[in-house]
Amino acid sequence: MIDFELSPRIKATKNMIHMFAESAVRPLARQYDEQEHEKPWDLLNMVQKVMGGGIAGAFGTDKKEDKGEEEPKEKKPKETNLAGAVTVEEIFWGDAGIALSFPGPGLGGAAVQASGTPEQKEKFLARFAGDKPVWGAMAITEPEAGSDTANIKTTAVLDGDEWVLNGEKIFVTSGKSALEDSEGFVVVWATVDKSAGRAGIKPFIVEHGTPGMQITKIEDKMGIRCSDTVSISFMDCRIPKENILGSPEVVDKTKTEGFKKVMATFDATRPLVAAMAIGVGQAALDFLREYLTEEGVELRYGINPHRMTSLERDIMQMEADLKAARLLTWRALWMLDNGLRNDLQASMAKAKAGLAVTRITQKAVEIMGPLGYSRELLLEKWMRDSKINDIFEGTGQIQLLVTARRILGFSREQLK
Repeated sequence: MIDFELSPRIKATKNMIHMFAESAVRPLARQYDEQEHEKPWDLLNMVQKVMGGGIAGAFGTDKKEDKGEEEPKEKKPKETNLAGAVTVEEIFWGDAGIALSFPGPGLGGAAVQASGTPEQKEKFLARFAGDKPVWGAMAITEPEAGSDTANIKTTAVLDGDEWVLNGEKIFVTSGKSALEDSEGFVVVWATVDKSAGRAGIKPFIVEHGTPGMQITKIEDKMGIRCSDTVSISFMDCRIPKENILGSPEVVDKTKTEGFKKVMATFDATRPLVAAMAIGVGQAALDFLREYLTEEGVELRYGINPHRMTSLERDIMQMEADLKAARLLTWRALWMLDNGLRNDLQASMAKAKAGLAVTRITQKAVEIMGPLGYSRELLLEKWMRDSKINDIFEGTGQIQLLVTARRILGFSREQLK
């Protein structure tokens, strides 16, 4: 049974992270929104030293588990991923752009954790526990392959003891941070057999400084401007043979076990993207309630909805949508912590949170009128920051499609 009451340990972590976000992150929000492509290095270095890899634990790297230490005799409730989501929500309450720029393994590290060998985990994940900030990234999207990952054109050809990669990736979150600003890596999805479709698509670890890999563009974005998003080209880019995640074999072109295993990475990270959105939505709601209280506007809870003002109905709907998104997110992560399949719940959480928080922040700006639209307040920034959560790591439309397939029991061929 799911207990929706947070444990004392998570509550303590939540309060601590909230104070940090309020005092250290929120004050920098406007500055690094306006100074796009710059990083708050003092803050990032401090985060690395204090948190040991930023919010790495929230992205699938449990250091105790990686080191192979034995669990204590008295088993504690499994809540690693749930605790990570609470941490993510509070950091993103402070600022989404700065939070996304925090050092850590990111999607690339999550893929290594999900599909890597013990040797790969030791080699690539251990670096996040050092003194210097390090980033991981994942490169999937291409100019002709967005949500349709089967259309990936980037190729990987085995040449002796090396894989040779050729192709182009776009919209790589933290790509510059991983490849130029630190000794990080990017997990690149490429096909080893185009005729095999999804069964031929494999993930490869490409380390910073690898010849033949080049950042070709840094995006100027509407929101999350402190976080870098880049395009990367691969021209005869050679990596060690052992840098493939999973088996290189395409035994049966009608089966996609390897592809599905890596896709399972998103079952862990999509609820965390939902938590990111929830943090931004909570920031907007907190500000709105505080402002209305200062203006002497009372929100009357518990009365007949027909007696409520339009403002009261709007805010209570916003609160209900945010709570629904949070509970869906917690459920998906509770299932993950307890070893239960959560692909349906992960997609539901991300679909709900992305859409709900986009609407919540837009409504908050609308309620505040011209003041909400001005740059005097952070509301307009939260509205810009929120939309990305409805786009990256699988668009809201794709999440609804996945949800429909799981509920109705339809295959990809039956429901497109």
